[in-house]
Amino acid sequence: MVGASSGIGAALAKRLAAGGCQVALVARREVELARVCDEINAGSGARARAYPQDVRSGSEVPALFQQIAADLGGLDLVIYAAGVQPRVAADEYDTDKDRLIVEVNVIGAMAWLNEAARRFERAGAGTIVGISSIAADRGRRGNPAYGASKAALDHFLEALRNRLSQRGVTVVTIKPGFVDTDLTRGMPGLFWLISPDQAAERILAAARRGPATVYVPRRWRLVGLIIRSIPSFLFRKLKI
Repeated sequence: MVGASSGIGAALAKRLAAGGCQVALVARREVELARVCDEINAGSGARARAYPQDVRSGSEVPALFQQIAADLGGLDLVIYAAGVQPRVAADEYDTDKDRLIVEVNVIGAMAWLNEAARRFERAGAGTIVGISSIAADRGRRGNPAYGASKAALDHFLEALRNRLSQRGVTVVTIKPGFVDTDLTRGMPGLFWLISPDQAAERILAAARRGPATVYVPRRWRLVGLIIRSIPSFLFRKLKI
């Protein structure tokens, strides 16, 4: 579980451990990561191991991935839930923020999921899950780099799916709406807000079924369809 120190990632790790899985928790924030790991192990036995790592340090991933696989005695599910969404003012154009978003949301995902793809392709089995966003569906004015990063992740996951589908490997793209996490807390105009645990329940159900793309909750699929169908000249007038 990459991005497991809070939010959806932490909720997913807790649910997996409660279901009897051995889980590896990867995240940059060591204190928060240790807290989540301790919570899991207090309630589910010694099922969780913590691996502090900044996903922007891609060169560390191959060795750490192999260490995790060895420590757990194998891997059959890899979830990339790491993501950042710094606040961006309506008149702000900050390349440093944009770079951070892309490095975490896209390049970090590529580093970890390439390793998963390589291992699962050899094994002829396994599931990869990437946490994208409804924000990927159009170029929204609020945070251009965030939406672009999630659109890039969508394309990357689709490409992995097309490569691996004939090798017994499942690749699932998850597109949540608004989830009550550090990324969304304090944002105006939120609706249909769900908890990280509610999101995790739906995500794991989707991972078991193995569809290509899942909106969480499912009502967001209709929203996405409507948003994608709005002509560009109208969409640019909307304050979203």
